Amino acid sequence: MANRPQLLDRWGKPVRRSELGQEIAAPTFGGVRSPLTGYPGDGLDPRRLAAILREADAGDPIRYMELAEVIEERDPHYLGVLGTRRRSVSQIEVTVEPGGDDALDEDLAQMVRDWLKRDELTEELFDILDAIGKGYSHTEIIWDTSSGQWMPERLERRDPRWFRFMRHDLATPIMLGPQGEEIDYPGFKFIFAQMKAKSGLPLRSGLARVATWNWLFKAFTQRDWTIFTQTYGQPLRVGKYGAGSTKEDQNTLFRAVANIGGDCAAIIPESMMIDFVEAQNVGSSTEHYERRSDWLDKQISKAVLGQTATTDAETGGLGSGKEHREVQKDIELADCRSLAAILNRDLIRPWIQLERGPQLRYPRLVIERTEEEDLKAWSDAIGPLVDRGLPVPISAVRDKFQVPEPKDGEEILRPSAKSGPQRMDEGATGDAMGSESAVKYPLNGRYGSRRGAPPEIALQASEGRSEALAFSVDRLVAEGAAVFERMLLKIEAMLETSSSLPEFRDQLLSAFPALDEDDLTELMAQALSGAHLAGRAEVEEESGG
Repeated sequence: MANRPQLLDRWGKPVRRSELGQEIAAPTFGGVRSPLTGYPGDGLDPRRLAAILREADAGDPIRYMELAEVIEERDPHYLGVLGTRRRSVSQIEVTVEPGGDDALDEDLAQMVRDWLKRDELTEELFDILDAIGKGYSHTEIIWDTSSGQWMPERLERRDPRWFRFMRHDLATPIMLGPQGEEIDYPGFKFIFAQMKAKSGLPLRSGLARVATWNWLFKAFTQRDWTIFTQTYGQPLRVGKYGAGSTKEDQNTLFRAVANIGGDCAAIIPESMMIDFVEAQNVGSSTEHYERRSDWLDKQISKAVLGQTATTDAETGGLGSGKEHREVQKDIELADCRSLAAILNRDLIRPWIQLERGPQLRYPRLVIERTEEEDLKAWSDAIGPLVDRGLPVPISAVRDKFQVPEPKDGEEILRPSAKSGPQRMDEGATGDAMGSESAVKYPLNGRYGSRRGAPPEIALQASEGRSEALAFSVDRLVAEGAAVFERMLLKIEAMLETSSSLPEFRDQLLSAFPALDEDDLTELMAQALSGAHLAGRAEVEEESGG
């Protein structure tokens, strides 16, 4: 057995094939890789938030990653806009471009295409795009070698809390072992995705960095709003007691007033009275909290989607509507290209190298939304260009309209007689024309052979033609074809030597007076005479003469 080449990962470290068939970052019952998480968002204040962010900057991201998870769970707006951005990319069709034109390049590309047909791919891409919020994500590749071939069986999301970065740069990823020890990040085993909202370290480049402060301020606003609503949103309950009431009566009245707020029912002595005083300015006071919460939501929309129109239902004004959608499309395109580059680097190239060895060229994943095109406008524009001599390959037209090449013996559509005479390419046979078109236009396709070659005239009797004049009509057609052939050859020569349409027009105007019109005049005279004789013959036939 020949020695297999030593493969190196993106950091230049040797790839250990023995590790690739095992799950090395799965959650464990004990140890540091626990699926249970903390809740640092409980009782969060600015001082605690600043401490959490400083810990992450120093290389300890546990509480920051837990807080990023909590924000997605507790802020519906942030969850909505972040989910929209992730799903818009994960559901775009993934295509594969071969690395070259060789048969091997196409074979490798087809292998990748077959793998992409998996139903789980959309959810796997959605998990990889968790890097948009947190700045990075780790996805373990579970390799399948049961059939003697390397194949990515599935892609498993791994909790980012189980990974760290090397201290010297805080950018090179490492993983935690079962007991919390730091071990090398195995090559060809993980998809390490970085989706940067800003330049900088991975721990400081995610959208969650901005969302944490925004969520904290919004949480304070909502808490104050809730307290205000509970305090002033309900009517003020005032209980009145008489001058001769005892201390026990007063305690009974107070308990009744206190219980009305929650129970909406109470029992008081007949001599006592309770008034409900409603606050008149509650509505105007609550607008302050609502405007602040909406403003904070808009800032998150701008940070995640680049605009607010698609999330806050704002219409009218410059920069809304179509312009906002263009901004969102720009962000989507950037995410697509970034994700495709990550998958090509950490999945496709390693897979090809494990299965087929190092290659000069590798297939490429392309993630790009297909824009709808106005094919009618395209066809209307390309027609005049073809008429003016622009060479357009048939394959380009087929690709544009997604019309496949017909197979041998396959029935194809043909132009009807109503479409008018059709010019045939050189070397084409008369079989390409329908019989109806050949009858109606007997000179169709007869000028495919150029430079004086004798045309093949199809002399076919048209329906209803007088048999008495059949021979004369056939001779007329043959002689007329020769005349038209000479005229068309001269016109074609002028067309080929003209550099523009105006120049061609000038040549026609100057050349027509010099053309030999005797043959054409004689032909037209014969045609008129033949038509006159044919009419008289038909009258005699109908009269029985």
